[in-house]
Amino acid sequence: MPAVTVDDTLALPRVPRPDTAVLAERPVRSVTTAPSGFEGEGFPVRRAFAGVEMRDLDPFIHMDQMGEVEYAPGEPKGTPWHPHRGFETVTYIIDGIFEHSDSNGGGGVITDGDTQWMTAGSGLLHIEAPPEHLVVSGGLFHGVQLWVNLPRANKFNPPRYQDIRAREAALLASDDGGALLRVIAGDVAGHAGPGSTFTPISLIHATVSPGARLSIPWRPDFNALAYVLAGEGTVGAEGRPVHTGQLAVYGSGDVLTVTAAQRQDARTPELEVLILGGRPIREPVAHYGPFVMNTRAELIQAVEDFQAGRLGVIPAEKVPHTDPGDTVGGSGQAGR
Repeated sequence: MPAVTVDDTLALPRVPRPDTAVLAERPVRSVTTAPSGFEGEGFPVRRAFAGVEMRDLDPFIHMDQMGEVEYAPGEPKGTPWHPHRGFETVTYIIDGIFEHSDSNGGGGVITDGDTQWMTAGSGLLHIEAPPEHLVVSGGLFHGVQLWVNLPRANKFNPPRYQDIRAREAALLASDDGGALLRVIAGDVAGHAGPGSTFTPISLIHATVSPGARLSIPWRPDFNALAYVLAGEGTVGAEGRPVHTGQLAVYGSGDVLTVTAAQRQDARTPELEVLILGGRPIREPVAHYGPFVMNTRAELIQAVEDFQAGRLGVIPAEKVPHTDPGDTVGGSGQAGR
């Protein structure tokens, strides 16, 4: 872990260390631990945002760390067909492979460092599954799925995809080369990632070498979160300890800091952290399963539209896979 690496970080464009005599470091407001569960047809996830107030997450709604898991032959699992409306899903595959398709005929394959950015908008049906050869052989699977809210004005935009290949992410290094940054969306010190978003956000996967300190400028109008995918370290100038499966919520300021512990375990030689933030939408949120709207009435309409087939129809050859009605009204975050 992860699939996208470089031989020499010093050969990459570097992010200058911010001058904290002029810019304010963001303090850490909270550190929470993600509970573990299962999603779709039974693959393991950590619920990264559990226990965090929505006002601290805005414009984000939900995030799962999928795996890291080494499947035996016959074990890989995906999701059944399910609806979405009113938000965007960002599926980042760190290691492994997933196939996805929808009721509009869209879809494709994402693997090793790829990101599939799906704007559900007015609504569609969607499925994600491991390819047949992976089911047969088994193998490593690790990824993240993030839900990004859409502003009221964009909730009924036509659905669209962005398939962002691993090679398209901006690769940067910290000022001393101790950290590798993969910028999927947003801007870091003038270096922009390829993701196009309705709501301005930044999404970065950083690998921080043992003992290295990563300090990057951060837009003061964005919130700021750091989720530990693997390893141990500290966050903020105050050095709050964090480890795998923990989320740090930062307060206001201009600089975000993450430091890797000097000693990591053999299985996780470096600190892997997902850094994200965005400009809060500050609109009412009504959330039920796979629908994220502004009002309860809009949620009821979304369920009725789904039941009436107005969000799309499963292609005939896919119908035996599952009954899409199983994904609405289920537990927790059903319907990825």
